[in-house]
Amino acid sequence: MNGSIIDFISLQKGEEDKLKVLDEVKENISFRNANLWILICAILIASIGLNVNSTAVIIGAMLISPLMGPIVGAGFALATYDFVLLRRAGKNLLIATIVSLFVAALFFFTSPFKESQSELLARTSPNIYDVLIAFLGGLVGVIALTRASKGNPIPGVAIATALMPPLCTAGYGIAIGNLHYFLGAFYLYFINCFFIFFATYFITKYLKYPAVSDINQKHEKLIHRLITALIIIIVVPSLLLAYKLYDQKQFDQRANEFIEKEFTQNGFTVLVRNFKYNRKPKEIEVAFLSGKISENERVRIEGRLKEYRIENTQLVIMQDSNDIKSQILKELKIEKKAELQKDIEIDNLKKQLNYYQLTSDNFSNEIKILFPEIIDYSIGRLTANSADQNSNLIMLYKLSDKSKPIDNAKLGKWLQQKFNSEEVTIINRDEVRK
Repeated sequence: MNGSIIDFISLQKGEEDKLKVLDEVKENISFRNANLWILICAILIASIGLNVNSTAVIIGAMLISPLMGPIVGAGFALATYDFVLLRRAGKNLLIATIVSLFVAALFFFTSPFKESQSELLARTSPNIYDVLIAFLGGLVGVIALTRASKGNPIPGVAIATALMPPLCTAGYGIAIGNLHYFLGAFYLYFINCFFIFFATYFITKYLKYPAVSDINQKHEKLIHRLITALIIIIVVPSLLLAYKLYDQKQFDQRANEFIEKEFTQNGFTVLVRNFKYNRKPKEIEVAFLSGKISENERVRIEGRLKEYRIENTQLVIMQDSNDIKSQILKELKIEKKAELQKDIEIDNLKKQLNYYQLTSDNFSNEIKILFPEIIDYSIGRLTANSADQNSNLIMLYKLSDKSKPIDNAKLGKWLQQKFNSEEVTIINRDEVRK
């Protein structure tokens, strides 16, 4: 029974001839001729994907990247004590890394789009989960490499271990002069490289590949200690970053609970909520249009943060009409290339308006006479109580000709008198495109 279980989980079954595997490994180490051009093309594809925030393009770059060759070669070389091959693999990996950083930095330096997209930001804060992915991906890759029948795990390994995107992100950090982006992305690249290397070393030792040269027990123990020390040096920061990520998630969750109970359940319509975890002290920023809160009341509510286990945090409430308008425009403003998304955002804001027959036939006729340039509008009060005449009146409008703006001050005064409202916020939908 025990024998059948061992046979069932054994990696020796279906193993490729060791000499053939080593020949294949050595062949994929070098970055010359075709391999060098494939590397450069993969770098540019990954950089374009990161620049335009396209996941599909980034995945394509991962699939064609030849970066795993020297890393796997280094793992095999150290496990078999082939120090000539180890030096060769290390040299080629260094060349590939430098070339990748240079090409990526040059691309982002010349690119007109310098925005930090989500795909870029995702590669700047590695944690312990990236360590696990790199090690497990490396295990799968090496196991597949040593099989007589390779199967189809290799493309998945290339995507999971993701060597190219963090390296290109490090190049982006160089191009824009952001040290935090460079260090975070290069740390992720180093994590992936080392744990693919370690997984290769582990499997090669387990499968008992023959040693190329003999070393004494003292030197073997030294190698093991060096690998152990590197694992500790790499893993400890990733654990700290994972804890920081967990703590930030907890902060966001408690801050949302605080806003829900202290504002939303008390009749305030919250328009904006921003959580600034990395500030000292941390900040919870809210904006609403359904009433005003005095400074004493703000201090009292802020004092209740401890009840929600939110320490060292400042509560910032935006109540000034101009600040709120600026925040709305900031929330809605996006690039021209995403105008469809802009319209969705504006429509979502329109849905938040609590209408109470402001758009009657008489009003529609009056606005057509006074401001014929307005071809579409939405008007209402962002308030839980539509009868609250002191709440801020908000109007979104669209013009028939964007090049001929209307007098917002005149429109505001008319709306104040028409609806007996002290505060009026007016937003030209075309301002969002500027």
